[in-house]
Amino acid sequence: MTTTPGDPGRLPENVAHFVRLLRGAGLPVGPGHTITAARALDAVDITSKRQFFWALYGTLVSRHEHRHIFESAFRLFWRDPFGVDEALSALLSRSQIPVERPTSKAPARLSPEHEAANRSTGELARDSGERIALRMAFSPDEVSRTRDFEEMTPAELRQAREAMRKLELDLRPVRTRRHRPDPRGRLIDLRRTLRTTVRTGGNPLPLQRRSMATRRPVLVTLCDISGSMEAYARILLHFCHALTNAADRVHTFVFGTRLTNITRLLKDRDVDRALDRVGDTVTDWYGGTRIGAALGAFNLHWSRRLLAQGAVVLLVTDGLDREGGAGIRLQARRLRKSCRKLVWLNPLLRYREFAPRAAGIRALLPEVDEHRPVHNLDSLERLAHALSGRR
Repeated sequence: MTTTPGDPGRLPENVAHFVRLLRGAGLPVGPGHTITAARALDAVDITSKRQFFWALYGTLVSRHEHRHIFESAFRLFWRDPFGVDEALSALLSRSQIPVERPTSKAPARLSPEHEAANRSTGELARDSGERIALRMAFSPDEVSRTRDFEEMTPAELRQAREAMRKLELDLRPVRTRRHRPDPRGRLIDLRRTLRTTVRTGGNPLPLQRRSMATRRPVLVTLCDISGSMEAYARILLHFCHALTNAADRVHTFVFGTRLTNITRLLKDRDVDRALDRVGDTVTDWYGGTRIGAALGAFNLHWSRRLLAQGAVVLLVTDGLDREGGAGIRLQARRLRKSCRKLVWLNPLLRYREFAPRAAGIRALLPEVDEHRPVHNLDSLERLAHALSGRR
């Protein structure tokens, strides 16, 4: 560390400055946390970077999702506390923590212009000549594929949206109850054989054959747009738009506190216009989540109409439910019985330390066929390959 934590003269001042940095980044810390952190540092060997880190972490971080913010701020601040204001701009451009905010419509939040405005400060910091050391040692293409959507720059988000448009999702065909003529079919089509014989005056002809007809299954996406999903809902709606315009029998719903069918809105091939219309129509953006109620509404009003033979349902949510998981298991079980496959796409799986602690997560897990991460392009490509039957 460029700044030595063990300097007793500047340490209290630096700790207070560090707490202000965390508060500016969105962590719920105040003056009381500064005192607690200072006392914790008195109890450890502050010349040890490891002990110094965990003393601050244990007193200043209260939620698991704030960990990556703290780690980034720690690296930036204790390297150069006097240049931290510039570093904070870059940090805020890469890390968005859900906070309380007035209710507003979503079109601006869904637009590339809004993303660029939110992150313009970070772009200026990156262009200033002093590169913030938050990059991985991979090629640009690999970084874009493996970088978390939440941490992407505006340029990387544009590349991600373009990649989504090119992503091929060729769903594995499923057999229907209908038959089709097939010269190599295993079944004899007796009706067609008799008709052919009558037309030829009874002369014997080769047997007409048939096989089971196949077709692409229905694909239904149920996407959580609550506050905890804000960073992912925005980019995943671009993915849903690409799916809707690339194939038929694709349906998309969003839910926060209520369920809304946005399939027709996404049929517009202009993605910006389509998402503007979605933003004007949907009223429960980035608020609470009622997963059980949303699944129940789908089961009641849409399940029988849409979930034909072989249907695949993608449930995009982090499983954090404001009602403590009430009704989720029952409704998820009903949904599972109505479709061929229920796939849960969970951005929280990006954490290696992920554990099903929340009630909603524990209720969902036993009722799904697959539980997959959905936080970067690589995870979407893996999903497409799995649904297409490719490896």
